[in-house]
Amino acid sequence: MMLKNYVLFDFGESYFRNRRVVDLVLEKMPVSISLGLWTTLLTYLISIPLGIMKAVRDGSRFDVASSIVVVIGNAIPAFLFAVLLLVLFAGGSYVQWFPLRGLTSDNWEMLSWPARIGDYFWHLVLPITAMVIGGFATLTMLTKNSFLDQINQQYVLTARAKGLSERRVLWGHVFRNAMLIVIAGFPAAFVGILFTGTVFIEIIFSLDGLGLLGFEAAFQRDYPLMFGTLWFFSLVGLVLNLVGDLMYTIVDPRIDFESRRA
Repeated sequence: MMLKNYVLFDFGESYFRNRRVVDLVLEKMPVSISLGLWTTLLTYLISIPLGIMKAVRDGSRFDVASSIVVVIGNAIPAFLFAVLLLVLFAGGSYVQWFPLRGLTSDNWEMLSWPARIGDYFWHLVLPITAMVIGGFATLTMLTKNSFLDQINQQYVLTARAKGLSERRVLWGHVFRNAMLIVIAGFPAAFVGILFTGTVFIEIIFSLDGLGLLGFEAAFQRDYPLMFGTLWFFSLVGLVLNLVGDLMYTIVDPRIDFESRRA
């Protein structure tokens, strides 16, 4: 009966909120999706160019200096960066350039649409900055190592021997092969951020999202709500894993799963 109800998105009612679980999850999901999506996109936009530059300039001063920054970013958890940003920029002990809590201002409904969009991103600056700083290190080093591995392959030496420019070799040959593992990891990165990264951030910045909802449900032993949030997280993870597999063929059309199975 439970499996049948879950297939029909019927998770029952919350013990402590007296509302349907599916309604609560759908109400809180946009906040977590916003945090996870923008964080993942910014992490990729920063990490991929940085990793490529580190691979091209391997062993240079830039590589060493950026590696120090990467190590520091990897060593400090995102929630500590979040607390530091609150103290520095949200009225803690210094300036108050950004809001302390929430995803929108109290008068958001009264604002025009351009003002609403600006207010939305204004509230996202600190939480997303904290999550990006704490999560870009792994992807940067993955990109660098992937590019270094491809740069040392025989086909790169052959392309250079034919007289192709370094730019043509890098972007025409190396980029496609090196980016396969990086792009395939996009769904896993998004799910990882959605599962773990947003919980503390939502608590610190008082963002009423799915991570905070599941966290409170666990403390209150609200089992229908716990299982409902877990089911949605699992569903998103499975769908994004399928998307990751499809991304292989988009990045490199030479990959054909049908011919491999045959």
